[in-house]
Amino acid sequence: MKLLALATFALALYTTVLSARSPYQQVLQHSRIRGRQHGPNVCAVQQIDGTDKKYFTNCKQWYHRKICGKPTMITYECCPGYEKIPGEKGCPAALPLTNIFNTLGTVGSTTTKMYSERSGLQVEIEGPGSYTIFSPSNDAWAALPAEILDALVSNVNIELLNALHYHMVNRRLTTDDLKHGIAIPSMYQDLNVYIHHYPNGIVTVNCARLMKADQHATNGVVHVIDRVITSITSTIQDTIELEDSLETLRAAVAAAGLSTVLSGEGQYTFFAPTNDAFEKIPSETLNRILGDPVALKDLLNYHILKSIQCSEAIVAGTPMETLQGTVLEVGCDGSGLTLNGKAIITKKDQLGTNGIIHYISELLIPDSAKTLFELGQGSSVTKAMDLFGQAGLNSFLTGSEALTLLAPIDDAFQGASLRITPEVKTILRNHIVKEQLSSKHLYHAQNLETLEGVKLRVFVYRNSICIENACIAAHDKKGRFGTLFTVDKVITPPVGTVMDILKGDNRFSTLVGAIQKAGLTETLNRPGTYTVFAPTNEAFRAMPSADLNKLMGNPRQLANILKYHIGEELVVSGGVGSHFRLKSLQGERLDLNMKNYTVNVNKMPVSESDMMATNGVVYAIDSVLQIPVFRPMADEVSFSRKASAMKVGTILKEGDYAEKLIKAHSRRHATRTQ
Repeated sequence: MKLLALATFALALYTTVLSARSPYQQVLQHSRIRGRQHGPNVCAVQQIDGTDKKYFTNCKQWYHRKICGKPTMITYECCPGYEKIPGEKGCPAALPLTNIFNTLGTVGSTTTKMYSERSGLQVEIEGPGSYTIFSPSNDAWAALPAEILDALVSNVNIELLNALHYHMVNRRLTTDDLKHGIAIPSMYQDLNVYIHHYPNGIVTVNCARLMKADQHATNGVVHVIDRVITSITSTIQDTIELEDSLETLRAAVAAAGLSTVLSGEGQYTFFAPTNDAFEKIPSETLNRILGDPVALKDLLNYHILKSIQCSEAIVAGTPMETLQGTVLEVGCDGSGLTLNGKAIITKKDQLGTNGIIHYISELLIPDSAKTLFELGQGSSVTKAMDLFGQAGLNSFLTGSEALTLLAPIDDAFQGASLRITPEVKTILRNHIVKEQLSSKHLYHAQNLETLEGVKLRVFVYRNSICIENACIAAHDKKGRFGTLFTVDKVITPPVGTVMDILKGDNRFSTLVGAIQKAGLTETLNRPGTYTVFAPTNEAFRAMPSADLNKLMGNPRQLANILKYHIGEELVVSGGVGSHFRLKSLQGERLDLNMKNYTVNVNKMPVSESDMMATNGVVYAIDSVLQIPVFRPMADEVSFSRKASAMKVGTILKEGDYAEKLIKAHSRRHATRTQ
């Protein structure tokens, strides 16, 4: 029964929320459903602990019980437009419909009501007409600096009347009419107010949040907002031009040719780095970027969102696309905004006609404006970057040559000597490819040329992309001139054929002799893509001596079993995964899988992986693999016997088809006899 009740509630919630029109109405409906157990027209509200900030609740907030990372408590209040009746459950009574002036008092916006009376607005909002007023709450008025408030109520209250008229629109507008991104002429000199209606149900006017929306009056609608708004006449570019703390940014915007964009029409959010933010960057890095128009434009575009994001609309972390093409994680922590998880926003919600500015104390440098050296800093490849520097290769990592750096992760160097020798320097040069690549454009059997002139092969598997024995371990970072691939191993380029590898390793002397006896030497020397599971000498010694002698004395049988150890395609360990079937030269398949970071073939562990050859890869194994013997199932044996019986005419009748078959066979037999 409980399950049925829960399903019924979920269906009702889904149907009711879908019937709501705007995001605000959808969230309001959700809050109404959450509160209905407390009576009619009761809405569930989440209030951030320790503050007076309240929000109608959507599903995610309801279950997480957090807003901006802070815990919330659930309260239940009358939904907009309703009030309690003593002795009755919930909020059964609709608020009395009266004019806007009286409605201001009903919804608790008494300071606005007082200033309306003082400024002479009362007569206007008591009389006939159709208005919308965005009324600052009492707390919003109290938060105004004293000097600003004094200026408003002086000059025979003309300034106060003008300010109140800027909060008004000369027609009735509910939240359904307050569409995202629209500008509406106010009743003060037709100066626009700017509306943003976000998917999470939050609605703002000039970035002030609607706290109590859609409070209907006989001559209009009242929306209570959380701050006093001021008229907007300047663009983002105008603000940058006038603000002393943005002097460096001003020069950067001009050098990047973005002044026209920031002074034209649009809906942008600019996270504007202050002078102090630029000063935190090493001068060498900053001068390089400022002197490179492409990198500079990428850097600035990385600070600009394609949409306006008011601080009051952010209740959790959300990835947002920038003009540069990548995303920033815009979030909040309590009352403060965060960028990529860092609380670096020092001043927020400076609204312009074409967007909004939030001031930040740190410069955000996108990958596309970084050198290879900068891409590797503070990442999982710090040991590799240190080695490249010790080897004197920094000129390649900081220059303007198009390159791709194959940087092994730090774990790849565990237990290895980090001393620079000529051999190590050669290895490192083979981790730098001569062109700037993207992993999305790599393809199977592609050849990449390193600084040493060595050709590295690309292998594309279902779940991985590998370059020789190393597989790409993370998303590549594309810098200004170079790309950084993080790989899981130190790359070992191929040296010699499969036969060269086997002959050069004393562990495989018995196998080499067997290959020669079986006549497979030429096969393993010629071009190809072989995967060889090479039994060590110990593997052959583990065989009974009689069986080993018999095998070695029969070249045909020996060739057959050795071919079973050779796969037809090249598979490095990073391409194996949980289950991989590989056809052998003998014809049967080998079963591969990865378990505890070890490759297993036919459930036998490999003792050494990824010995790269020009025509394949070698795995060392400590046992000789046995070719599986095919044993037919009982049904297959039965079928075989029936087939034999049919052949000699002794099959029993099994239905009409069998009977016709027997008669036809008899007729043919009689004809031959005649």
